[in-house]
Amino acid sequence: MNPDLPLQLLGGLSAREFLRDYWQRKPLLIRQAKPGFESPISPDELAGLSLEDEVESRLVVEHGEQPWELRRGPFTEETFQDLPERDWTLLVQAVDQFVPDVAELLKEFQFLPSWRIDDVMISFAAPGGGVGPHYDNYDVFLLQAHGRRRWKIGQMCDNQSPILPHGDLRILADFQQTDEWVLEPGDMLYLPPRLAHFGTAEDDCMTFSVGFRAPSAAEVLTHFTDFLAQFLPDEARYSDAASEPVEDPHQIQRDALVRLKALLDEHMGDERLLLTWFGQFMTEPRYPELVSGTEVEEEPFLGALEDGAVLVRNPSARLAWSEVEDQLVLFASGQSRLLPGHLRDLLKLICAADALYLDNLGPWLADDEGRTLVWELVKQGSLEFADD
Repeated sequence: MNPDLPLQLLGGLSAREFLRDYWQRKPLLIRQAKPGFESPISPDELAGLSLEDEVESRLVVEHGEQPWELRRGPFTEETFQDLPERDWTLLVQAVDQFVPDVAELLKEFQFLPSWRIDDVMISFAAPGGGVGPHYDNYDVFLLQAHGRRRWKIGQMCDNQSPILPHGDLRILADFQQTDEWVLEPGDMLYLPPRLAHFGTAEDDCMTFSVGFRAPSAAEVLTHFTDFLAQFLPDEARYSDAASEPVEDPHQIQRDALVRLKALLDEHMGDERLLLTWFGQFMTEPRYPELVSGTEVEEEPFLGALEDGAVLVRNPSARLAWSEVEDQLVLFASGQSRLLPGHLRDLLKLICAADALYLDNLGPWLADDEGRTLVWELVKQGSLEFADD
């Protein structure tokens, strides 16, 4: 993709201009980002997904005395029969993992790293429905798919922003409106992290929310140190060799902190381990239980490909790759594999191709390491046969 070409999805801005002027800085309203857009999933089909055990779903129902009641799925058909005519919202997470046509939408966002994209959440709201004024700690693109939704934009927030007392939802107690727009089908709104927003359905409406993974500093430190600890020998400890006699044995001197910082820097500064952890962390599936492999043996696996079988990425799997000195590393659904440099094009193919089959895999199936890699990804569950 040429980063300097204008994109319809960004209202004529190039990817470079958008990233420079808007990404994580300020909102952008894009009229007819997707002209003539029609939702590949109907409201009834969305409600049907929320009945499934493996699908994460929520209902937010507004009441006069206790606004914004949260209910968690899976739901039943009776749940929807008992809802009022207005003032409620159904939210279904990761619809892209269950509806291939929804996953196709993510190809429009290839000017951003795929490993940063979290999922496509879809909401259906009856007239007046919404989830209250709030903010998110991640970027989001809000594509209007059906009906109209009124969006009010407010102030930048942080953890000091006052929140209404509520057991389940973080609703802002003080919403300071700055802008207001009504989005029609095909319109899209980009919101940077921490920007207050408040959406309300004007009529029956559906909105696609493309959200991005943004681990907190607390998550990074907690998960990385847990990962790092696996590789540290027990004898790697705080040491104060060659220290001077102390004047006050009860005082923690500054030189102790210097030695402690050196200990941390020595181990946390290992970029190879940091990359390994980060790649595994950012490719962890949202629903790991949906990435289950198969015990297929190598010979039947190759035979199936020779007979015309097609491999596709498991919709719940996540793939990315990187370089480590003269080697490559593939991250697949929270696991990593160190690979020789000559497999670069195969890694790109595995991460980007819609399908893998004999014609595009042919040269790599003759390579021992390439063939083993594809086979192991099938056994792991990140790749699967299209008929499965």
